Amino acid sequence: MVANPYDRGVERFDALVVGAGPAGSAAAIHLARAGASVLLVDKAAFPRDKPCGGGLTGRALRHLPCAVDPVVEHVVDRLVVRAGFGRKVARTADGRLIDMTQRRRLDLHLAEQAVAAGADFRDATAVVGIEIGGNGVSVRIDDSPIRASFLVGADGANGAVAKAAELGAGIVRGVALEGNVPWGALERSPYAGTAWVELGIVPGGYGWVFPKGDHANLGVGGWLTEGPKLRAHLDRLARAHGVDPSALESVRGHRLPMRELGAPAARGRVLLVGDAAGLVDPLSGDGMYEAFVSARLASEAIVAGTPETYERSLATALDRHTSASWKAKRALDRYPHACLWALRAPGVFGAVAGLLRGELAHPSEARRIARPPLRALSRLARHATPSA
Repeated sequence: MVANPYDRGVERFDALVVGAGPAGSAAAIHLARAGASVLLVDKAAFPRDKPCGGGLTGRALRHLPCAVDPVVEHVVDRLVVRAGFGRKVARTADGRLIDMTQRRRLDLHLAEQAVAAGADFRDATAVVGIEIGGNGVSVRIDDSPIRASFLVGADGANGAVAKAAELGAGIVRGVALEGNVPWGALERSPYAGTAWVELGIVPGGYGWVFPKGDHANLGVGGWLTEGPKLRAHLDRLARAHGVDPSALESVRGHRLPMRELGAPAARGRVLLVGDAAGLVDPLSGDGMYEAFVSARLASEAIVAGTPETYERSLATALDRHTSASWKAKRALDRYPHACLWALRAPGVFGAVAGLLRGELAHPSEARRIARPPLRALSRLARHATPSA
């Protein structure tokens, strides 16, 4: 697969994967299992944490390249959804909806699985001097030259790979802020097995409380313009759940890159995956499912030697769901109480559970009884003007 001419002192790989988050490590796993020589690098020393709600939906779990049971800290089968910290709907599913983990543990686990599959993993390693040619890429790592036939950009929302390849257009950015609170500072019983979602409290998003092993994760996310107000939103969320905001630990923010339909994700032998490609779900702000799907599709294109097919495969796999998410996001942003009304309607929670578990690919596949309220939300979304 390597087409680079031989130069003494230059390390050569079939694929260089920059960024060892879920998308990057998953891509490295798929490539290594297919027999490719893979170098996976990340500028951070592992284990390292990342701001993230840390939820793995059943939809995402279906596309994982390996089991993650060792790093699952809590299993959620119940949702509590409120509008404006007022009325709420609580529903329990007939099975697991979301596996809760922490990025520090998940990312290390996936990187270790990439190594077990045969990839070369180097953490605390920066990639500089990216040069892209017709037959591959050249970079420098620890002042040593590296050549690879393909480059996978998995280095996040503002990654160096996208900049070097002049990619990154057509991405709308949101922003989120989160913190942790230990059990004890927050009563555990209302949150056991339960994800709390707070609608109508942040323009362009929502608030959440997710249970973990020894703590709960509290966060808020919304349009990028909400950035200066996020700490106030987070403090308000904490107080609504009986938490003194000063008790929040490891408070950190991060951007949420959301790809518009048709935005480019590849150029020549450079393929972007996960957040680097803007593959965050517009409605949920979650990108795990998209990370694992894009990692698999990019790897398949590389192994087949047809990188030009990647964007088409990505659109086929994700665009229909993404389009529905953009519509639902507009309805949720403008009409949170109507969304709560719809969730109370017969069959709608079952549709939500089916989407979370990956049993339904699109809301139109919901049971007949759930379709009228879902169609009503779709009509509301058409009248809602995006406020980003």
